[in-house]
Amino acid sequence: MKKVLIIRFSALGDVVLTSLLVRCLKTQIGPEIHYLTKPPFAGLLNANPWIDRVWTLEQGWSGILPLLKAEKFDLIIDLHKNLRSLRVKLALWRVPSTSYQKGNLSKWLSVYFKINRFSKDHIAIRYLNSLRKYKVFDDGKGLDFFIPDADRVDPHGHFGIKGPYLALVIGAAHFTKRPPVVKWQELISLVNGKYPIVLVGGKDEQAAADRLVTGGVYNACGTFTIQQSASILQQALAVITPDTGMMHIAAALQKPIRSIWGSTLAEFGFWPFYGNGREDQNLSFEIKGLSCRPCARFGRKACPKGHFNCMMQQNMSWVADSVLTRNSQD
Repeated sequence: MKKVLIIRFSALGDVVLTSLLVRCLKTQIGPEIHYLTKPPFAGLLNANPWIDRVWTLEQGWSGILPLLKAEKFDLIIDLHKNLRSLRVKLALWRVPSTSYQKGNLSKWLSVYFKINRFSKDHIAIRYLNSLRKYKVFDDGKGLDFFIPDADRVDPHGHFGIKGPYLALVIGAAHFTKRPPVVKWQELISLVNGKYPIVLVGGKDEQAAADRLVTGGVYNACGTFTIQQSASILQQALAVITPDTGMMHIAAALQKPIRSIWGSTLAEFGFWPFYGNGREDQNLSFEIKGLSCRPCARFGRKACPKGHFNCMMQQNMSWVADSVLTRNSQD
């Protein structure tokens, strides 16, 4: 196996979760690794020293497929497993391929019948297990996330922060994964004054962040790139976050995490993954016993019941105490 193609088009968290496979493949077998993804994630993958070349769909199918054929890959590792990745495999039909157990049936049973048939393995391990027959195994070191020097941010100098601070990731792709502003306000009122707080998110979170800014709370939403935001997480005392891609980046950076779960379940295989050989630094907060939870595999645009109890019933004092108590002991 001299040259392989990994396929994972999106989303941010899923791309980060493939980094375990990438490193183990490179260090244990040593092939030339190519990676096919969407343009927004090319920069993240270009920073990964274990990847030799990144391809994107920017030039369209008619442009990319002949170029991929010309590479004469020895193996395709399909970590997306959808119609688009199937299109690539059909175009490169002479190349052997392998994939992973997606677990859609287990998620479907959980969403519609509340039947738990989840794999005990994290999705990062399930990705890696697609290479078991090629003698590639878990090295126990968890995920990778590489921040180029040009993307390193000094939050203390930029915001005028003194001392350690907390990072609050306030965004997520789906509404039912995001704590509403009122719950963030509740948490901030409990923590502010003990530690400065930096709000992390994209442009979509700018309006919500503006409502949260007060003395000691600083808005980094929509101002920084993904890698620059990762640099802010890397320097934080702890990261408080919903189920989102930045949560997985924080785990890759080995940061203490307080994860807040709404409509989705960690048992889907997406809990913060530090590595089987490293300390688990995550504490999860969820409302157990809700008959409507989970309501979706990936989250929804709105609560289908209208009450949003999976987030509105979150006890933010527990989240705050878990951060303040642990760090006072440290």
